[in-house]
Amino acid sequence: MQLELDDGVLLNYETQGDPNHPTVLLWHGARCTLRQWDHVVRDLAGKFHVVRFDVRGAGQSAPGPDKGYTLQTYAEDACALLNHVHVDQCHIWSMAWGSRAAFAFCAYYPGRVRRAALFDLSIGKADVSAQREGTRQARAKQRAAGYEPPPLPTGWNDHLDEAALEKSLSAAGRIDLGDLTSKLTMPILVATGDHDPNLASSKDVVQRLPDGRLTILQDVGHGSVLMQPKLCTEVVLEFLSSNDHPPQT
Repeated sequence: MQLELDDGVLLNYETQGDPNHPTVLLWHGARCTLRQWDHVVRDLAGKFHVVRFDVRGAGQSAPGPDKGYTLQTYAEDACALLNHVHVDQCHIWSMAWGSRAAFAFCAYYPGRVRRAALFDLSIGKADVSAQREGTRQARAKQRAAGYEPPPLPTGWNDHLDEAALEKSLSAAGRIDLGDLTSKLTMPILVATGDHDPNLASSKDVVQRLPDGRLTILQDVGHGSVLMQPKLCTEVVLEFLSSNDHPPQT
C-alpha cells in the first residue's frame, strides 16, 4: 500500500493484525526495507496491530526533495502514516539505523509513543568495520552452538533508487541525538548484542534516559533482528506486554 504525503512522496507501507489491538510501528535498519520484519510479523500480529513502512527514498517508497531527507521529516511522515491508519498512539520497535530515526520520532512526538524498543542503538558515529567484525564473530559462536539464522527475507534490501537511498541514510548524521535524550519520557528498552560495537553507546544512552532499561543479547552482532528474529521477538513481546518499570541495568 502507498500513502501520498503532502509533498507528493509516495510512502510504501503494510499493516498486519487486528486494528483494534495496540499498534506497533516498525522502523527498518540501514539499507533494509520493511521486508526485514517478515520473520517476526506473524508472532507480533497475534497480539498487536503491526504497521511497517519504508522511509522516503528507501525500499519501495519514492524519493523526495533533498530538503526532506531529515529525521524531523521522517518523524512527520510517520505521524502522517499513523493518522492515515487511524492510530493516535503506538509502540515502537526499531533496529540499528532505524533506531536513530525512531529515537528522533520519540523525542519530537512523545505523546504518540507508549513504549519504544530500540535495538542496536547508537547515537554516535557508526563504526561499520567493527560492526561487520562483531557480526562475524557472533555468527561463528552461534554456529558453534548449533544455531543457523533463517535466510534473509526476500526483498530485505531491494530499493527503487540507490542514489535516493544514500540520501535517506545521510539524515541520521545531521543531528545530535544526545540533545534529544531528555525528551524520551516513555518507557524505553534498548536491546543490543554483546558483539555489536554499538553496545557502548547503548549503555550510555540508557543511563541518560528518564525511563530506560538495557538488554544485552548474547552472541548477537549488529543487525540483531535479522540474526536472531525469534530471540528479538521474545524480548520485545515481554517488554511491550509489561506494565512494570524496572530499574536500569
